[in-house]
Amino acid sequence: MDLQQAVKYRILKLCQKQNISINGLAMLSGMPQSTVNSLIDGSSQNPKLLTILRLCLGLDMELKEFFDDPIFKNLDDE
Repeated sequence: MDLQQAVKYRILKLCQKQNISINGLAMLSGMPQSTVNSLIDGSSQNPKLLTILRLCLGLDMELKEFFDDPIFKNLDDE
């Protein structure tokens, strides 16, 4: 699994856990829905850390909590 896929799955997992939609996450994060959609549909191949930080703020979590998940272990570096 690469970083983009791991970020996608983590976002989806957190949205499901908090019972919010991708659109809701975009609104909570103060970001355009197209930006969040690009993370989910894979068109954003290299997500910026600032984008992930904004998502974390919308999810009311720290950046370290976002990455503290087994999905980020053993990522492909390609």
